[in-house]
This record gives sequence, C-alpha cells and structure tokens, in this order.
Amino acid sequence: MIAVPSSAAALLAGQALAAPAQQALQIQPRSVRVPYGQDVTVRGAAPATDAGHTVVLQFARTGGSAWRQLSSSTIAGDGSFRLSSWLAQSGAVRALDTATGTQTPLLARVGSGGTAPTSAPVPVDVIARVRVRPRSISVLGGQAILLRGRLLPAVAGRRVRLQGQQDGQWRTLTSTRTGSAGRFVLRYLSSAAGQEAIRVQFAGDRQNGRSTASVGQMTIYREAGASWYDDGGTTACGFHAYYGVANRTLPCGTKVALRYNGRAVTATVDDRGPYVGGRDWDLNQNTASALGFGGVGTVWSSQ
Repeated sequence: MIAVPSSAAALLAGQALAAPAQQALQIQPRSVRVPYGQDVTVRGAAPATDAGHTVVLQFARTGGSAWRQLSSSTIAGDGSFRLSSWLAQSGAVRALDTATGTQTPLLARVGSGGTAPTSAPVPVDVIARVRVRPRSISVLGGQAILLRGRLLPAVAGRRVRLQGQQDGQWRTLTSTRTGSAGRFVLRYLSSAAGQEAIRVQFAGDRQNGRSTASVGQMTIYREAGASWYDDGGTTACGFHAYYGVANRTLPCGTKVALRYNGRAVTATVDDRGPYVGGRDWDLNQNTASALGFGGVGTVWSSQ
C-alpha cells in the first residue's frame, strides 16, 4: 500500500502489490493530502520471485505527463519493499519495477496466470505551509495593522488573504501577493470597533493545496467616555459580574474589552447607565481597579 508516515493518513488503503494465487487483485487508490515538508512513503509487496529487483518511486506533477524518478529500493526476499521521498508540489506517484530495463509498471501474477498492473497512479495533494507568528492584535480604529509571514514552498506571485470571523463566517479583510522568497506583508486599515478571530489563508493552486494559519484575536477599539461606581446594590440586569460595566443600550451579558493606560480587561454589561452626557460606560469597582482607572476619563472600548 502507499502511505505517509504515521503522523499522516495512508495514501493508499488496502492496495496490494501482489496477490496470492487464485485471488483477484483489489486496487483502491484515493487522493491524499500531505503537508509540505513531510515525506511520502510507499510500502508494498511483490511476488517473492521478484526478490532482488529494483523498484522505483516515480512522480508526475499535476497537469503533466512526464514521470521522473524520486527514489529506489530493492525488493526483499519476502517480496516487500519500501520507498520514500519528499515532494514540493502536488501530482501523482506510482511504483515501478525496473527488472525489464524499461520501467514498466510493477506487475503481479494473478490467478488466471496472466499479469496485471498493480500500482496505478495515486494523486497526492501537497498542502502549502503558511508561516505567521500567532499573536493578539489591539489597535485603535483608523490605525493600520501590518502582518508579516511566509508561504512555503517559496513561489512569487501567490495570493494570500487576511480573514476575520464574524457570526461563524470567514470574510476577507485584505489580500496581497508573495515575493520571490514566499514572504508577504498584509496591511489592513481597521475601521469599526469589535473583536474577531483572524487567520491567513492560501486558497491553493495547481502546485499546492489550500492552507490556513490562525493568527489569534484582533480587537479594534474606539475612544469612549467613562466613569466608575460602586455596584454594591442591585443591578438593572439582575446579576453582578465581577468585572461589571453599565451601559445604556447594550444587552445584559454583552462582553466588552476595555483598555486604559496599557491595561486591559474584558467586562460584562450587568447594569444601566451612566446617565451623564459624554459618558458611554460606568465601570464597577473591580473593573476600574483592574484598569487603574479613577474618576472620569477616556478609555478604549471594543463596543
């Protein structure tokens, strides 16, 4: 059978490169996704009478018809063999017996006494690798975000996208193309306040399969007026959040990220207010303490 190392799925389930007498061959190839940088390994069995033959692993790129040799091995006394090679791009692999000197497809004897090809081409999708440093991003609305990374294998002109997740759906925020070394810089001008998970995506092409890499959480803040109070009494929402915050309109239980003088906390709307012009938030004592906030001032808010 054809397979990748134990860390990946088998390339070929149940494929026999030889069959006992009176038993028909069963060849069941299937497409396989192999991470870039990981070897493809071919394991198989040939008739014991072929022991000592050289068997080779061949590769043809997607859309191509020319086969080239990747590696070779010798069929063992029990008919088994193993071949392994690294692939940079998608295509197909096959095993061939060179005993005839013509590299014809590896043959096995079947019950009828004839021969049948036993190593049909197996499609291999080599998945590109997106390299980007995971991190949380916090910016004030209107500021630019720069995200650097690399797409492997290194090919110039490939499009990569910065995507954000909202309501369970991924949307493209911006895109760019790779340079000659596969490096890229994504620039996104933040707009409305909010929080979302972000990732870098390569949609795939004829050379390599689709790949994504998670970056982390992106929080875009706006400037908002705030004050603080002691919420020792009852709250309009009927519960006390440890990090609580009052707002006039947001639904009870809404999470809001707040920043002040380099400190950050995620608070929960549990009360109504403040009812003073120019103020959006009333922080409870715990939230104010966590931020080092006192009196009345301006905070950064994700809502």
